[in-house]
Amino acid sequence: MIEILEQSWIIVVLIPVFIILYSFRILREYERGVVFLLGRFWKVKGPGLVIIIPILQQMVRVDLRTRVLDVPEQDVISRDNVSVKVNAVVYFRAIDAQKAIIQVEDFMMATSQLAQTTLRSVLGQHELDEMLAERERINADIQRSLDEQTDAWGIKVSNVELKHVDLDENMIRAIAKQAEAERLRRAKVIDAEGEFQAAENFFKAAKVLAQQNEAIQLRYLTTLQAIAGDKSNTIVFPLPLEIMRQLTGNKS
Repeated sequence: MIEILEQSWIIVVLIPVFIILYSFRILREYERGVVFLLGRFWKVKGPGLVIIIPILQQMVRVDLRTRVLDVPEQDVISRDNVSVKVNAVVYFRAIDAQKAIIQVEDFMMATSQLAQTTLRSVLGQHELDEMLAERERINADIQRSLDEQTDAWGIKVSNVELKHVDLDENMIRAIAKQAEAERLRRAKVIDAEGEFQAAENFFKAAKVLAQQNEAIQLRYLTTLQAIAGDKSNTIVFPLPLEIMRQLTGNKS
């Protein structure tokens, strides 16, 4: 009988001790506790030491650190009807612990699913060339769209980065041919512009030479000097028509 009383006394003493110990919670600097009183939201506590009344109160921890979400590969059809495979990474964090717990069942899963659908929706509004050349603008568009939709959940999407835009082999070959054709076009345009400029300069030079006989003779002497430096065995010296006329005495 005495032993039973002693055990009962020990139980009576230990129960309050366990209740008191269970009432104390420690939240780290990056954690907040959403406290419910009889099932109704009461307040957000933390960080530090938090006291919870057992049975009457319950607390849900929320991590406020930035999380990294790897969006799995998505099949996207661009605005110019090109099929590509795209994956991305999303950086987000909970800024309102109350909304993150009350407004959505699992904000991590909800953000992941929303990121996938938003990725397909936004990229479908852009052409393939824009996906490849204007990633910063597309990243900003996806981030802004996600942030607007997750604001009601107390989630802040800080950054979105496209990781890979994969094309099939046929499309890669088509893009390579297009790039080669573009390079050839630019080369032809540059060559044509050079020919046009050279023709203009020749025309201007011809006008100057036609107006000044001394300029023609100076050009003739310059040409002879260039020919004299040649290593060929036979050198033909052309004479201007004016000099031939003076030698032959023909003034016509």
